[in-house]
Amino acid sequence: MKALVTGANGFTASHLVKALEQRGNEVVGLVRRSSNLSRLKNCTVQLVNGDICDRTALKTAMTGVDTVFHVAAYVELGLVNAAEMERVNVAGTRAVLETAQAAGVSKMVYCSTIGIFGDTQGKTIDETYQRTQKSFSSAYDRTKYEAQQLVDQAAAQGFAVTSVLPSGIFGADDPHFAPVLNQFLKGRLKLWAGGSRVTGIVHVDDLANAMILAAERGKPGEHYIISAGDMTTREMFEIFSQESGIPAPAEAPEFLVRMVGNLLDPIGRLFSWQTPLSRERVHYVYDRCVRVDGSKARRELGWEPRSADQVIRELARGR
Repeated sequence: MKALVTGANGFTASHLVKALEQRGNEVVGLVRRSSNLSRLKNCTVQLVNGDICDRTALKTAMTGVDTVFHVAAYVELGLVNAAEMERVNVAGTRAVLETAQAAGVSKMVYCSTIGIFGDTQGKTIDETYQRTQKSFSSAYDRTKYEAQQLVDQAAAQGFAVTSVLPSGIFGADDPHFAPVLNQFLKGRLKLWAGGSRVTGIVHVDDLANAMILAAERGKPGEHYIISAGDMTTREMFEIFSQESGIPAPAEAPEFLVRMVGNLLDPIGRLFSWQTPLSRERVHYVYDRCVRVDGSKARRELGWEPRSADQVIRELARGR
């Protein structure tokens, strides 16, 4: 298989590149000229420079490619450039879809998110769930939902595109949670918010494997939730504490967290500062709960991930 991975230098995409290469596949990676390529060190991936909306670069990158893995995305909560997020996540997905179809690519795998389901209010749902939340919790939520609509439309028109919908993605080089864990392991994290918040968990390498299985065995137009299970934040820190011997951080009072989020939000917008707390982040901690069942991927793709408990324990051990 000759595969194109968009956003190849990113956290998830770089692990996918390595997994594809380990299986003997030829890999092309689309990256921006300004991208940090350190995650691709020692990889043999052929790099093509270009923006995700640059159709000339996409056409070049897709030359001779039979499978496209569209992973590139603008992922962030809090203070974001909503217009740029829409350009990358929505217009970028449209450009990839249309270029792939014009190039005669035989299969595409789209890396979506369980966030497209919206707030399930704690109900555990599967791929048949129809979104009931009318509004959107964030620009990321909205743009990934709109991008998924484009993917589904292309599938309905006969393009062989399959979607994988990961939950929370974890790994030793995770840019979102790993810094928090490192502070904890240094004994510097004394306070945390939202211990009862539920997070779906999947190891980044298991997600990469799921995407490859989706290319090999997935059915066009199908959605596959990629989650090994879920845990509360409190349960995660209890495991970190067991593995490290460091006491779990105390939980900050909810009223205080909400107050600080409300205070920091306008300050962050005024000074273009990504604050550690914002109204949007507080909303995700306390007011939104998405729980999912990943058994379809196990059943139809033969996906065999490590358990959520194992993922968290491996993180605590630095693996």
